[in-house]
Amino acid sequence: MTSTVQETPGKFSPYQKIVVTILAFLQFAVIVDFMLMSPLGAMIIPELEIDTAQFGLVVSAYAFSAGIAGLLTAGLADRYDRKKLLLFFYTGFLLGTLWCGLASSYEMLLLARIVTGLFGGVIGSIVLAIATDLFPPHMRGRVMGLIQTAFAASQVLGIPIGLYLANRWDWHMPFLAMAGFGLVGGLLMLRKMQPVNAHLALPQEHSPWMHLYHTVTERRYLLAFAITAVLTTGGFMLMPFSSAYIVNNLGIDMHQLPTVYLVTGVCTIFFGPLIGKAADAYGKFRVFTFGTVVSIVMVLVYTRLDAISLPALIIINALMFVGIFSRMIPYQALVSSVPAANQRGSFNAISASIQQLAGGVASVIAGHIVTFGADGKLQHFDLIGDVMVGTALLALALLWVLQRNTARVPVTK
Repeated sequence: MTSTVQETPGKFSPYQKIVVTILAFLQFAVIVDFMLMSPLGAMIIPELEIDTAQFGLVVSAYAFSAGIAGLLTAGLADRYDRKKLLLFFYTGFLLGTLWCGLASSYEMLLLARIVTGLFGGVIGSIVLAIATDLFPPHMRGRVMGLIQTAFAASQVLGIPIGLYLANRWDWHMPFLAMAGFGLVGGLLMLRKMQPVNAHLALPQEHSPWMHLYHTVTERRYLLAFAITAVLTTGGFMLMPFSSAYIVNNLGIDMHQLPTVYLVTGVCTIFFGPLIGKAADAYGKFRVFTFGTVVSIVMVLVYTRLDAISLPALIIINALMFVGIFSRMIPYQALVSSVPAANQRGSFNAISASIQQLAGGVASVIAGHIVTFGADGKLQHFDLIGDVMVGTALLALALLWVLQRNTARVPVTK
């Protein structure tokens, strides 16, 4: 049985650094694959001759299939070496991404996104389970900050490069390139990551179905699942149509989109680790509250813009993502202490499933809320902003209850 990473008081050990790098790389690949669909929407919609509702379904197809996969694998998530599980699902994810790059019709793309979601949607939950297994609670803010920096890196590198490839060739090329690039991460994990199987020494339930049942019926877990669903709803409503909103409503040229994502990503790469350190130093709920306030203000501003200059949009977009990260990172660090060690896999799988299903529902709803007007502009985008504000306030209230309950329960390492 391979032991877990040795705890170090203040700094990461060499192997801990390798683990964080691998986990961040895999997270980067999955996030780029998912997020590429949104900025490419301005190209895919006219080329495949589909409407906003159909495109919303393409985006949500990934989310729905990922949600189903999470529920199906939750009962088994704590019964195997987490590294082997990660390798299996990551391989399927790369094959699904390759299929997206080869899709030549709406139906093929829809099916490819379903397959990609079945595998890719589970990866994030395994990554979080590994991070929680291998790092003590006092280091998890920094760990989550570094892993979530992959989101920012996707903005700096993945999305701008993807848009460049799409502008240079067509929208298929980013997915083909991502499949090839993602293979590097898989090989790195195969060679450098040790087995993650210390949890197998803990008592295991005989039936995976009972393991799943006991996870979904734990009261503290249900509250965490509810917060995950609420947090996801707002973001998934905004994200699918952001590129169309920026181009059609704000007057930003398609070829300037990479600049918007590039500068925003640089800012979030810089702030991500700082937010993680702040969560460890000042309290995860305090940082989450700060992020909620910033997010609400910037979302209300962003969803009500008219024609705007590129520098002004970049500033607004960067501040909005700083707010989003200031919620995402402390929430993941706080919620990592909720499940017992022998339920982390199932807890994270169910949480990821709920996240994806909630996101899928939100994407479909958003596709019916926003429409293209006669002038080509998106209509009712401000309504999506109002929904996001409501979900942000609800998530803050629920997390306040969760952190009070968690403080009364001994932290499981």
